[in-house]
Amino acid sequence: MKSSASKIQLTGYDTLFQTSGPAEANGNLVQEIPLSELFPFKNHPFQVREDEAMQKTVESIARSGVLSPGIVRPRSEGGYEIIAGHRRKRGSELAGKATMPVFVRTLDDEATIIMVDFNLQREKILPSEKAFAYKMKLEALKHQGQRRDLTLERGVPKLPARDKIAQDAGESCGLTVTRYIALTKLIPPLLALVDENKLSFSTAADYISVLTEQEQTDLVSVMDKLNVIPVKGQLVKIKQHSKDGTLTVTVIESLLSAEHPTAVQVVLKQTRLHQYFPQSYTAQQMEEVIVSLLEAWSVQHGV
Repeated sequence: MKSSASKIQLTGYDTLFQTSGPAEANGNLVQEIPLSELFPFKNHPFQVREDEAMQKTVESIARSGVLSPGIVRPRSEGGYEIIAGHRRKRGSELAGKATMPVFVRTLDDEATIIMVDFNLQREKILPSEKAFAYKMKLEALKHQGQRRDLTLERGVPKLPARDKIAQDAGESCGLTVTRYIALTKLIPPLLALVDENKLSFSTAADYISVLTEQEQTDLVSVMDKLNVIPVKGQLVKIKQHSKDGTLTVTVIESLLSAEHPTAVQVVLKQTRLHQYFPQSYTAQQMEEVIVSLLEAWSVQHGV
């Protein structure tokens, strides 16, 4: 997977932080900063879970300290905002440490991009985490204006921001990024169902995210009342009623009370799929590509 974060690690911190001026007087020296002065990145989209992986981190820090310094930037109100190192900070707290080694840098929009790219290297990332991370990175790329980050090679056409995000994160295409960002429009109960894999990521993005907040609230209310999770066919009708301005609680209840159509399950063997996908692709990435191709096919054939 190619990403800005991997490039940062390969080229080293000296290359990444070639800045000058009074704020950079300490050069590239690692500084030990009290944990009490380290604050999370504003609207940080990634959860810091105290799971088995965190326990291993705590044990490592207790034994050897933090081997890879975090990256922070000064806050106007005092202290430092963490760009990379939220898990390391929590691990340090649990290990009983008082300080953490960091690089202190003055960064603007680059801070958001670096924060997102570093965290996307995690093995387990929830759809909601990707959704808000991609949204933050897209806003940062657009705010940069000159878009110098979109390509560093001469003669290589600049990629649209969403395609660049997809490329960096190992997603199939910019459409996948658009879908993830659409999830940020879901109210918390519905977004939680996507994280729990009870609602399809693509279905939620295509058919639920377009509903108003009140319509989503009504949908959740009916789902709880009937103890059901809507299937795609029902959500297609709900979306159409919303578009026509005729979606009410009564309509939602009527649609969700109808019998669920018989599910059709198609099983494709992994060995067969990997003939067409890179070995590094996850099941979810393969599913997203297949769904995108099927949607293009259905439009072409008027299905």
